[in-house]
Amino acid sequence: MKVKKIVLAFSGGLDTSVIIPWLKENYESCEVIAFVADIGQDRESLENIEEKALKSGASKCYVVDLREEFVQDYIYPFLKTGAIYEGNYLLGTAVARPIIAKAQVELAIQINADTLSHGATGKGNDQVRFETVYTSLAPHLNVIAPWRIWNLRSRESLLQYLKNKNIKTTVSIEKIYSRDENAWHISTEGGDLENLWNSPNDDCWVWTTDPCKAPDLPENILIKIEKGCIKSINGESLTPFQCLQKLNVLGAKHGIGRVDIVENRLVGMKSRGCYETPGGTIMNIALRSIEQLVLDRESFKWKQQIGLEMSYVIYDGRWFTPLRESLQSATDSLAKEVNGEVIIKLYKGQAIAIRKKSKNSLYSEEFSTFGKDEVYDQSHATGFIRLFSLSSRIRTIKKEKISSLRKK
Repeated sequence: MKVKKIVLAFSGGLDTSVIIPWLKENYESCEVIAFVADIGQDRESLENIEEKALKSGASKCYVVDLREEFVQDYIYPFLKTGAIYEGNYLLGTAVARPIIAKAQVELAIQINADTLSHGATGKGNDQVRFETVYTSLAPHLNVIAPWRIWNLRSRESLLQYLKNKNIKTTVSIEKIYSRDENAWHISTEGGDLENLWNSPNDDCWVWTTDPCKAPDLPENILIKIEKGCIKSINGESLTPFQCLQKLNVLGAKHGIGRVDIVENRLVGMKSRGCYETPGGTIMNIALRSIEQLVLDRESFKWKQQIGLEMSYVIYDGRWFTPLRESLQSATDSLAKEVNGEVIIKLYKGQAIAIRKKSKNSLYSEEFSTFGKDEVYDQSHATGFIRLFSLSSRIRTIKKEKISSLRKK
């Protein structure tokens, strides 16, 4: 492989800090450019990231602010579908990879680079997510995935490599967890969590208050929804990113959005992850609450099927595909009527929709009441049940006839 200029998806963590000097060592005379996607991660981690990249050996470092685009064009569309992977995971890492890889490709084309690189391991899902986007958008570019070809196999060996190169890092053996953070969530994996009998300790959780230590008084918030998108909180109109920021603060305060799950990775193995998605959990509950009012039974069922399929599409890194676009279009069609307001009560790890309304609501108190009403004739249900169960009736009658003939 002939390599002259490489654009590396750089996070500033241990892996990508090692990858820069390793690329320069193994691909003679190549130039390494660090690309950093700002998608709402901890601001401190971005403060000196350009300096860190240059000290690791990068010739340049580009930091691109993608926060509003990330929430508006990736999170809001997928949230609208109701996609949740294996019933628990709100896809915080998976949904971030398409926008990172897309922006990385765009930079590579802009500066005439010939190669893309990432720090995903050969065991995980991210290698598939990154490289599927690369292939979809720029199949002519080379791809280098160091974890699949180098002989470094542990955190200790990575730290020793940096030490040998006289490159400083803030990472240590004691900092045992592997974390991924963006505006939507923060994940924690590895370390003590690899033993499934170990419960997460206090160091595992980063954003959210322990629900047991959360405020003793509940807090109610008003969320306004238009066409399946959250537009305002407590009467304040906000951008998608601002909505998420505000709900993250409120949710974290009350211990909302913690999950500890064992999921099925795309590559075949199971892995354990502790995820914190405070704002996203509130958003999901709010949207589903209005859908309950607006969508009829068959539409709601179809919407659930879309969400299930979309969860695998996003988890597997197939964002830039006709299938994702098709599922999104179906969702947008259903979401046209998903308008309304909902009040969510936040209390000790729980977010509960306690009040909701919509001009498009199909709920009618007149029809649903257990009290006396003037609009529903209950005797009509007899004919409905007879027709609804007709196939069962016919099946039984047929069986009885066959049984009778056999006896004769």
